[in-house]
Amino acid sequence: MSIESLRQRVNKTKTNYDLALAQFRKETKNLIVVEERLKDIKEAQHITQTVAQTIQQQAHKKIARVVTACLQTVFTDMDYKFKLKFERKRNRTEATPVLIKDGHELANPFDKTEKDNRSSESGGVLDIAGFTCQVAAIVLSKPPIRPILIMDEPFKSLSVEYQQGARQMIQMLAKDFGIQFIMVTHETQLMMGKVVEL
Repeated sequence: MSIESLRQRVNKTKTNYDLALAQFRKETKNLIVVEERLKDIKEAQHITQTVAQTIQQQAHKKIARVVTACLQTVFTDMDYKFKLKFERKRNRTEATPVLIKDGHELANPFDKTEKDNRSSESGGVLDIAGFTCQVAAIVLSKPPIRPILIMDEPFKSLSVEYQQGARQMIQMLAKDFGIQFIMVTHETQLMMGKVVEL
């Protein structure tokens, strides 16, 4: 092999080396930029999660307070409380409603797939809890929506003995939150305000 051909091979190898080195330096700079962006994204994600958690806790306090107060207004002979249990699933936060009776957490009575759980508490309790969750959603909505709730037999499962408490609850909610309730019912104890009989 001649010196000239060796020189050409060395020059070609050096050119390839210089190109590879330039590409390496460029990719190293890109990597530094990407790592900085990733660091910023992780920091932003942490801030967002912290803010979301704070908002969840504030919303939970308000919702739990309203629903618990309503349950206790209607069911004066029992100690019901309401809370939301937050869990991270599939990179999202999911809220599960929980009823607490006499200090004991009940199996999820709101889960329609588990019939045993629904039968463990009267439908009236679920009617009140579900109704007041709707009220809480109206009260907490941003931007505010018109505070009106139209209902068709909202307390159909509620025992007669608790209907007076439900009536007091509706009056309390209307007064405290300025919500207008329009309700279709056959229960005379629940009739209040302007009554239209058909």
